[in-house]
Parts: sequence; structure tokens; C-alpha cells
Amino acid sequence: MKKTLFIILFVLIICSNQSIFSQLKQTSAGERTSVDMTIYNQNLSLIREERKINIPADMSRVIIPDIPSTIDGTSLHFSSLTDPTAVRVLEQNYQYDLVSQAKLMEKYIGKEVEFLRLNEETKKEYTVKGKLISSSFSGGLVAEINGKIEINPAGHLILPSLPEGLILKPQLEWLVENEKAGEHKTEISYLAGQLSWNANYVALLNKDDTKLDMTGWVTLTNNCGTSFHDAGLKLVAGDVNIVRQDFDGMRPRMMEMAAKSAEPQFKQTDLFEFKLYSLQRRTDLNNNETKQIELISGKNVPAKKVFIYDGLSDQWRYWYNNYSYRDQGSFGQQSNTKVGVFVTFKNESKAGLGIPLPKGKIRVYKRDDDGKEQFIGEDLIDHTPKDEELRLYLGNAFDIVGERAQKDFKSISKRVVEETIEIKVRNHKKEAVEIQIYEHPWRWSEWEITKFSTNFEKVDQSTIKFPVKIGKDEEKVVTYTIRYSW
Repeated sequence: MKKTLFIILFVLIICSNQSIFSQLKQTSAGERTSVDMTIYNQNLSLIREERKINIPADMSRVIIPDIPSTIDGTSLHFSSLTDPTAVRVLEQNYQYDLVSQAKLMEKYIGKEVEFLRLNEETKKEYTVKGKLISSSFSGGLVAEINGKIEINPAGHLILPSLPEGLILKPQLEWLVENEKAGEHKTEISYLAGQLSWNANYVALLNKDDTKLDMTGWVTLTNNCGTSFHDAGLKLVAGDVNIVRQDFDGMRPRMMEMAAKSAEPQFKQTDLFEFKLYSLQRRTDLNNNETKQIELISGKNVPAKKVFIYDGLSDQWRYWYNNYSYRDQGSFGQQSNTKVGVFVTFKNESKAGLGIPLPKGKIRVYKRDDDGKEQFIGEDLIDHTPKDEELRLYLGNAFDIVGERAQKDFKSISKRVVEETIEIKVRNHKKEAVEIQIYEHPWRWSEWEITKFSTNFEKVDQSTIKFPVKIGKDEEKVVTYTIRYSW
């Protein structure tokens, strides 16, 4: 009995509160008077906007329209710039029950609707009333008309009005307490998803592969559900830590903009341990739009073409320092025949670069004998500070072939093994080339090269490099003996 009375009392309180809430004055915020966006390269953005709101005294309902459908409601911050202490948001509702055909049908199940029909004899239109019984994409409409059940009734369905609770665009509804009635200039900030950016670069190599021209583009994509006009824009590059499980729980047109002058459009500064790029003008970013803005441009950047033969490629990483394989002679006999071709250059200011480059894809082109640009490869770069070297892998050389073989393997003692490796590289190009031969002492961390036919350089604990020059139609053979002990 007591439990029943408690439930009844609880329901009465809820109903009473809802009735009071519905009777409060309602006002709607005006359009944005100012908006600034900070977009992170991790599908996350911070929106800061200003709006004017005429707020009544005491408690009222305030509607904030044109809110992104991807807003993180838990991140929202509000303040009155007119009188920060006068206005408080007591309650916030994020409303995203948008109008759709399925939602409209669902709201009118069991209610009276009309069907507009055509009299075939008189060619005049007329309406009949009925009750909508069910609606589905697979089964169609079912309605009761003149006491009979009709499946997919003839005519065009007409609904009397937009059902309560459905809205055209996502919006916020606040319960606000205000001590100073009148117009307030307000600031609203929040995080939202599906508003992102990434960097893309285009490079053009010269005829002898010694210089390149490079242009970097910022590609902005807005799928957040709303548009932003005359917005301030800042971009953050870096690995910002984001707790994804909290944020993700909330619900192209390509435009190339040519720079009007040599001045960069973005100003780069530091933000904590990240890089901030501020657009030196305001811009528009419409919903479901992709926009490109030039980030950087460099001319005649010194470059170098590099050939690398790595006979084991990345296979050695699976065996590295694994005691189960260190004395197995059958491992490490694999041979990759491909010789990779790379282009290297330095991110320095004297070449027109020299700002921290956000991670992104670089596409490389070169003119053919007819002077037409042709695509020759692409690669991804990570965030790259200024004055650091970039190395782009563009593919494999057609006329250079490598061959790697294990010539000898023996156990010197229980804890010492020795193997001899032979590498052959053949050049079928019309000119001499220089090739970097990479090898990886993978069997164990303690090793030494006891014999070698060509001078080598120890790059790191798991990499050695043999630089060799090979003439036209020539073969170069490199051998070395390595001893492991543990």
C-alpha cells in the first residue's frame, strides 16, 4: 500500500513539473552574431559562438537553434556577456527528433488522416478521411476508410499538421533563471564531431629529380549538421589525447582557393605541445561541404632520389630477438627482389617551407617528355617539425633488381652462431646509380660483423647500411659474415 502511494505521488510530482515547464514563457535565441572554430585533426572541433537572446525575468524556456547534430552535450559552456551573474541554465535538453517520413507516419498511427484522390470520370480531385492503422517501408500503408480496411490505399496521403515533438533542425532547449530581464549578449561554446580537417600535399619533381615544387592544402570537411558563415578558423595539429568512449556516445564539393599574394594564409604558433594554424581571414563552411585552403607553398626545394634495397624488408621484425629462431639456420633466407625508390628533401625556410608540417598525404608528379604532368607515387608523412628531413616512398624501381642469399650458416658453440650473407644488385638503367643496401641483424642483440667485402655503416642496433655505386648494366656483389652470441 505504501509503495503504491509513493508511486502515485511520484507520478503526480513529475506531471506537475512538466505542466509548469510547459506553461513557462518561451523565447528563441537569434542567429549567430559571431562564430569561431578550432578544429583538431582527430574528428573533433571546438565551436565558440555569440548570440543575442531576449530573456524574461525569473524562469523561462530558451531555444537555441541550428546546433550541430554531433554536439557533445556534456561539453557545453554558457555565459551572459551582458551580466554574467544574472543568468543561470538550470536544465538542458538536446532535441534531435527530426522530421522524416517514417517519424511522421509513426506519430499519426491511430489518428485521422486524409487521402487526395482523382475521379477518373470527372477528372476532379476529392478527399476521403480515414484512420491510419500501420505504416512500414516493407508493407506499405494500412488505413481504415469508411469502415473498411484498405492496404496501400489509393491517393496521396495528407497530414493535417506537424506533430508535436518533431523539429526541423537539432536544437537545445534550456530552463533558464534570469534576474535581469531584457536582451543579453551571450557566449556559447561546445565540442562537436564530424567537423574535421587534414593536410594534403602536392609535389612536382623537376626533370633530373634534384628539385621539387610543393604546395600544402588544408582540407576541411563539415558533416556536423549545420553551416557556419563568416567564421574565424584555427586548426590544431598534434596528437591530442581524447577519451573517445565519452565523446562518441553522443549523437564534395571541392573548392581550390588561389592565394592572391605571396603572404601565407595561415599564421603558425605554438599551443602547449601542439601546433596552431590561424587563418588570417574569416571563411564560410557549409554543412556537407569540403573546402580546401592553401597552407604552404615552396618552390625549387632541393631534393634527392634515393634507391634502397632491403632484402628482408619487414619480415625480420617478426623474428627479431626471438630466442626460438636465433639458432635456426632456415630462417632469414628470404629474398625480396624489389628496390625501392625514395625522394628526400628538407623542411627548411630557405626553400619556402620551414613551418611544422601537419601529417597528411603527399602526391608526387613529374612531367613526361611531352611536358605533361604524370602521377608517379604518393606517401604519408607524420607531423614533421621544421628543419627535419622527409623521405617519401614512391614505389619500386623498374630497372634495378636485388637478390639476397644465405651462403653459409654454422654453430660455433652452444651459444654462438655465424652466417654469411651475399647480396647482388643489378642495374639495367642507362646511367650509373647509387644504392643503399640495408641489412638487419635480427637473430639477437649481441652481434658483430667479422668479414665484409664493402664498407658499411651501423644505422642502429638492428640496421646496417652498405652504400654502393653501380654502373650502367653492371652487377655489384656485397658479402658479409655476422656472428651472434648469447
